[in-house]
Amino acid sequence: MASTHPSASAPMRVLVSSTFAFTICFAVWMIFAVLGIPIKTQLGLSETEFGLLAAMPVLTGSLVRVPLGIWTDRYGGRPVFFVLMLLAVVPIWLLSYATEYWQFLVLALFVGLTGGSFSVGTPYVARWFPRNKQGLAMGVFGAGNSGSAITKFVAPALIAAAGGAWVIVPQVYAVALLVTAILFWLFSASDPSHRVVGGASLREQMAMLKDPRVWRYCQYYSVVFGGYVALALWMTKYYIGEYGFDMKLAALLAACFSLPGGVLRAVGGWISDRYGAYKTTWWVMWVCWVAFFILSYPQTHFTVLTTGGPRQFDIALGPTSFTILLFIVGIAMAIGKASVFKFISDEFGQNIGAVSGIVGLAGGLGGFILPILFGVLLDLTGVRSSAFMLLYGTVCVSLIFMHFSFRPESAATARRQAAQGLFTLKGASHEHPNE
Repeated sequence: MASTHPSASAPMRVLVSSTFAFTICFAVWMIFAVLGIPIKTQLGLSETEFGLLAAMPVLTGSLVRVPLGIWTDRYGGRPVFFVLMLLAVVPIWLLSYATEYWQFLVLALFVGLTGGSFSVGTPYVARWFPRNKQGLAMGVFGAGNSGSAITKFVAPALIAAAGGAWVIVPQVYAVALLVTAILFWLFSASDPSHRVVGGASLREQMAMLKDPRVWRYCQYYSVVFGGYVALALWMTKYYIGEYGFDMKLAALLAACFSLPGGVLRAVGGWISDRYGAYKTTWWVMWVCWVAFFILSYPQTHFTVLTTGGPRQFDIALGPTSFTILLFIVGIAMAIGKASVFKFISDEFGQNIGAVSGIVGLAGGLGGFILPILFGVLLDLTGVRSSAFMLLYGTVCVSLIFMHFSFRPESAATARRQAAQGLFTLKGASHEHPNE
């Protein structure tokens, strides 16, 4: 259905087919959020080893984002997206035959290719829409993050249907990804004018890291996306360990975070278009800061010596209040993920693919490192809420960095406006000397 002159319906077909493909890719990318739990039991893994296994696909999905973004600029999103999905089908299927820990780790690296689909789809979709609608379009595409919730609904049901045999999950996912690739190719479209003619080399593209704005957006995205990925991988096991739920109920409650964290990204795109990327991101960070502060407090039992004798106090978040707070964090992160990419589309319109690849790399690396650190902290302290303590610290850094990084720009903008105003006044005085 590709053509030299795409039809008027092409933008919508591209948006729908790309969003669907990204949703399935993200579901595959998050496969170890559920699959890792029976594998952990089967292999007797520690918390740190589980965190490493869950994070391995995130590592690959992060590292490939930069080259994929560049190839998307150069060759177009349609062929790159299609080939990417085809390459991931075989390693996903082979997961069902793995028996050793190292085998899972190696195959997880190749499964992680699906995570690079974001850096392909973002510039591919954005270029089909005018700038004033790019935030919404990228937000709709980014709603494919809800694939994380799909895994939490589908994978436990598949395991239960197979009598507890987890091998059915990678087999079903491999077939689903193959079908998705075919459907995407049939219903998407190409526009040669969207390619960056004579695109820059990898070294030239990476030179954009010299721009402090790119580093700034990397830092924001490592919180809103990296934190989202890490929690999406970790929460099912958290519910099982903290509240003693079975896997189906734990995955269902974990989806209360994953689902809004994906679906509402489109809302975040609309809000960013309407109110601006800076203001939107600022409020997202503050909401996360408050929520993580509360979630960080571990279940505590303590005694206070009063005039009437010792009194016992208990401080703990029940599963209901915990899930509500996690739901709020999911909404905030969904909006934040969209607002960061609104920054990019506003300031790097000609290099959306390359810059989104770099920023996506930073976010993905956050999603890779955080689950491992969650496991390390849990092994060292035995406190499950230490994961939220770590996230609270990262948001504190983000707020400080955001506050000070924009102050010089605000001052410079004010000086430019004042200079322009002075120039205008001088020009008016010359034009009307007698007034």
